[in-house]
Parts: sequence; structure tokens; C-alpha cells
Amino acid sequence: MIQTRLLETAIDQFGRLGFEGASTREIARASDTAMSSITYHFGGKEGLYLAAADHIAKQVREILGPLRQKAEELAGNSTREQTIELLLAMLDGFAQMMLRLESEAWSRFIVREQQQPTEAFERLYQGAMKAMIETFVLLLRGARTDLDDAECRATAIMLFGQALVLRVGRASVCRALGVEALGEAEGTLLRTRLRKTALCILEEGNG
Repeated sequence: MIQTRLLETAIDQFGRLGFEGASTREIARASDTAMSSITYHFGGKEGLYLAAADHIAKQVREILGPLRQKAEELAGNSTREQTIELLLAMLDGFAQMMLRLESEAWSRFIVREQQQPTEAFERLYQGAMKAMIETFVLLLRGARTDLDDAECRATAIMLFGQALVLRVGRASVCRALGVEALGEAEGTLLRTRLRKTALCILEEGNG
């Protein structure tokens, strides 16, 4: 589908070059279509940029949505140990997404929006990030009853940050591990360490 090709190419170009640096002419050429297709489907460059943000949010929802929905349904109806396992599963799902190849293009786009937010950031946040964070915080309150709301949110941010580095800090992660790229073995190692680190934090308030 031409819209999907345009969106995927746009995400890559906008992520690499930014909104101002990316060329709709080049996006159309790389998508093997005419520039008029961008106008027809998206109304122009700004419309394409916002649609690219929506496309990223949709894909993130498709990957993490089922896990988030399950966690939300069980929130308040599970034991502390089950709640901790739900939190760990959500964190691991996010880590696995950060290790996936397709998240490379998304991350460049998202990081630019994190540094200089536009309407596209609101679409990313409202479309995917907010629900994941709020569900995680909801569960975290059950696992760490000793933390107030601000501390729960700060803890959630720092835990997700440990998974986020697997993508946005990929070059440093590879250099630190002494590898050229993260393969299955490295991914398993990092996810295992993330789980153990997170478990220490999640169980800290126990007893």
C-alpha cells in the first residue's frame, strides 16, 4: 500500500534529518511514487509528519497493547507477587521492542520529538506512551505501597529508562559488551539483568 510505504520512508527520513531537513521529494522518490501522492494522502509535509507519528504509535500499541490490557484487567485483583510479575512482564515486553530492528527508525523520530516536542509528540504520547506508563504506575502502587504517587512515577521512569537504553544507547551498549551488534545471546543477557535489577527495586518495600 502506497500510504504505508510513504509512512515508513517518512519515519526514516524525518528521524535521520528532522522535519526541516527531510525532503518530500526524496521521500516520494524513495517510496517509488509521485510527490502528488503525499499531497493526496496526507495534505503535505506537515500532515505526513503527523501521520508518521500516528503510525509509530499504532505499531507500538499493537506490540504492547495486549500485555498492557492484561495488566490493566488484573490490577487490583492480584497478589503482590503476581503484580510484580505483571510489572516485570511489561518491562520485558518493552525491552524486547527496543531490541527489535523496526524500533531503530522509530527511536530516531521519537528522540527528536523528546528533545524538541511538537504536536507529533502529543500524538506519540497520547497514542501509545501514556497508557503504558499509567498502567505501569497503577501496578507499581500495588507492589510498592511505601511509595507515594510522585515516587511511583519516578520509579517507573527510571525502570523504563533501563530498557530504553537498549535502543537509544545502542552504540554504547555494544561497545561496553565488546560486540559489533546485539544478537540473541546479548539480548537475553541484557533482559535477564534488567529483570533482576527491576526485581530488587520492586521487592524493596516488602516487609
